[in-house]
Amino acid sequence: MKTLFKNILVLAVLLGTCTSYANSTINETPSSKSLRKGDHISVSNRAGEVLYSGRINYNGNIEKLYDFSQLEDGIYTVEVNKDFEIEINAIQVKNHQVTYLETSSKKIFKPVFRSEDSKVMISKLAIDTNEMAIELYFEDDLIHQETIKGKEILNRVYKLDPNLKGNYTAIIRANDRVFVEDFKI
Repeated sequence: MKTLFKNILVLAVLLGTCTSYANSTINETPSSKSLRKGDHISVSNRAGEVLYSGRINYNGNIEKLYDFSQLEDGIYTVEVNKDFEIEINAIQVKNHQVTYLETSSKKIFKPVFRSEDSKVMISKLAIDTNEMAIELYFEDDLIHQETIKGKEILNRVYKLDPNLKGNYTAIIRANDRVFVEDFKI
């Protein structure tokens, strides 16, 4: 009889604990709203006019760092430029209430550049596009140009002349954007 009573008590406590957790809500912030010090943010209106652009000075949630409710009623684009990606979100302001339009969320993966000895390596995750146009310049003279197509990862390694020491520039065109990287050999 004593063990039956203990088992019922344990079951009651267990069910009480489970039901109390079932009523709680998850307040985790999606990664697209998390900002790190050094990221760049820009806010533009529907016409494409940039209303704000600047570096982020503190880690935190975008909703706590920026008060979008002060904007006029309308739809705005918030672009967060991170290390290896650009996150684009749309927000709607109506009567000083801000709503994130999750259906319009988009990520653009930036190309990654590495130069080592007389080689330059360029790679880009191709989830968001399957084409990348590359131009390589030595001191403002075009030395190589090509368009790469792929489905998963776009990779290229270019061996440069080790006798041509100086300033090089790589220009990548992808996702209707231009990415520029300067490096020296």
